[in-house]
Amino acid sequence: MIYLTKRVTFSASHVLRNPDFDDKTNQDIYGKCSWPHGHGHNYILEVTVQGHIPKETGMIIDLKKLKLIIHESIVDKLDHKFLNTDVPFLKGVIPTSENLIVLIWKELEKVLEPGMLYELKLWETENNWVVYRGE
Repeated sequence: MIYLTKRVTFSASHVLRNPDFDDKTNQDIYGKCSWPHGHGHNYILEVTVQGHIPKETGMIIDLKKLKLIIHESIVDKLDHKFLNTDVPFLKGVIPTSENLIVLIWKELEKVLEPGMLYELKLWETENNWVVYRGE
């Protein structure tokens, strides 16, 4: 099995708030991230796919094709957006990195060959990132 990773970046803003909580509870849980006007991040997303090397091409997927898939399915929908309201696939979700990576996975699963998606890594900052390998 071969693993191939493509790294992309996008910038987005969000507010971490649970609408069922009062302001104090949101502040206690999310701290500065709950401020009503939000804040932004320069995210880094690594998409790792897996597969066997076909003799015909020598590559599990053309990197140009993978880049196009990631941009059309994810980056174009998230870049320079307010994640709380501007992204249909995030509707009604608190846009934590944990929730974001799971929903990115679901979007990519729709457009990649079954079983090809292996792992996602999402950096919110240089010190904070999440890793997801599906359910």
